[in-house]
Amino acid sequence: MKKDMTPEEYLQRIMSKEPSETCPMRRTLELLSGKWRTHILYELCKKDSYRFGELKKALPRITNTMLTSTLRDLEELGIVHREQFNEIPPHVEYSLTDKGKALLPVFCELAKWGENNLD
Repeated sequence: MKKDMTPEEYLQRIMSKEPSETCPMRRTLELLSGKWRTHILYELCKKDSYRFGELKKALPRITNTMLTSTLRDLEELGIVHREQFNEIPPHVEYSLTDKGKALLPVFCELAKWGENNLD
């Protein structure tokens, strides 16, 4: 897709094609789907890195199991980097990869939409 494509051009493009499993929009929506993925990515955008406990505090309603599982999924997708520190006490830090940081403009556009359309 062209970077300078307008929303109108994009709409014309998607209306003229049959749905496809390789559609970039479908693949992106699937990547961001799930109750906690976007929440975790949003928190990771705020700081260079987070320890597990810090993320848990930032998302108080998430369970440890769900946080662990979602972080693993995002790590497999290459969006989140996990770094283990073998010190006493051992700890792990999570951060966004370059691929994950590339989602910042998407969050910016969502924030703009929210400011303009939500009460």
